[in-house]
Amino acid sequence: MTKRIDVEIPAQDGTAKATLHIPDGDGPHPGVLVFPDAGGYRETMKADFGDRLAGLGYVALSPDVFYREGDWAPIDLKTAFGDEKERTRIFSYMGNLTNERVIADSQAFVDFLTNRPEVSGGAIGTTGYCMGGRLSLIVAGALGDKIAAAASFHGGNIGKEDDPNSPHHAADKIKAAVYVGGAIEDQSYPAEQAEALENALTSAGVKHKLETYQAHHGWCVPDHSTYDKPAAEKHWQVLESFYGENLKA
Repeated sequence: MTKRIDVEIPAQDGTAKATLHIPDGDGPHPGVLVFPDAGGYRETMKADFGDRLAGLGYVALSPDVFYREGDWAPIDLKTAFGDEKERTRIFSYMGNLTNERVIADSQAFVDFLTNRPEVSGGAIGTTGYCMGGRLSLIVAGALGDKIAAAASFHGGNIGKEDDPNSPHHAADKIKAAVYVGGAIEDQSYPAEQAEALENALTSAGVKHKLETYQAHHGWCVPDHSTYDKPAAEKHWQVLESFYGENLKA
């Protein structure tokens, strides 16, 4: 049985709740930081991502990236974007996550994770979904050799040329291997963004792979309306192989 520990992490603007997911067996194990989608810190991010990563042999940290919002109400992604009030709330939360805040918070999360006795130390992995896919790449560009493997699944606005905060503009600072899984018919990650990201990573000499899944935005997340189990299972196979190659105990 893997083990969960609820923790609190001092961050830039307060204390962030988080859950630590620890594998069975003798450690230490490589660490992975899990960034959520716009639904934020909730059970599916713990059970379907943190626990599963622990089952694969990684110490996973699932943090509340919306901790600045206080005791915020749960978000139902199956209905939220069709409800004007909920949609406004989500975009407000997401808008508060400036690159500067994301980087400062993630530094705290990474330091917490790598200082745990269960974690093997050294560089960690990141993964993220939708909003979190973008955060995963922002952090890879900001924390340098602290990140060994950065994955993004159905992440949006990650190769947007006219956005100075798009993570592809910091490709030359990425030391990690990068994997990006895009969705079809995704307005937040159209073909021109994929091309810009590919060009930026190639020019910077970053080890990377970009591919498009035959699934829609949100396909990896079980409580999302576009969840696609076969495509989600493919993502797990890819992630296991990606970390196996690039994260060492």
